[in-house]
Amino acid sequence: MADITFSSPLLPKNKTVYGIAGDTHTLLAVARDNHIPVPFLCEDGDCGSCLIKVTVLEGKQPMGGTLSEKEKFTLAAHGKLSKEAKELAETADIPPQYRLACQYVVRDEAILVEFSGEPGVEIDPARRKHERASLTDIETTGAEDREYAAHEHA
Repeated sequence: MADITFSSPLLPKNKTVYGIAGDTHTLLAVARDNHIPVPFLCEDGDCGSCLIKVTVLEGKQPMGGTLSEKEKFTLAAHGKLSKEAKELAETADIPPQYRLACQYVVRDEAILVEFSGEPGVEIDPARRKHERASLTDIETTGAEDREYAAHEHA
């Protein structure tokens, strides 16, 4: 059994639900089943709107969760997957802290899931909600991403 505690400015207080470890439902499906308003658009890992921050609460090593190539690309494009974190996920089965709710499959562990309530917006309270990543923060970008970032900072 997995204890999943959701935390967001959209919730009046943190809400803990139980997920079945080994179930193939994503964290987004668990949230929807429990009426927790995790934002989402595509449900396929392409857009990054369901960005979440996952923290293991038991003081244990996080359980390895395979990242699809699509999730790796989307997280990197949003500046949420460094080269080091990607390497740890691929070689040591240590998942990154930021994930996509539509791709994350619940494991048998107690976790805190934080989300801002705004599609694709970082949860970290140390940063302003509408802060955009600078070109130097974007590790993996295509020409369209560079053009967007350049336009935003012009």
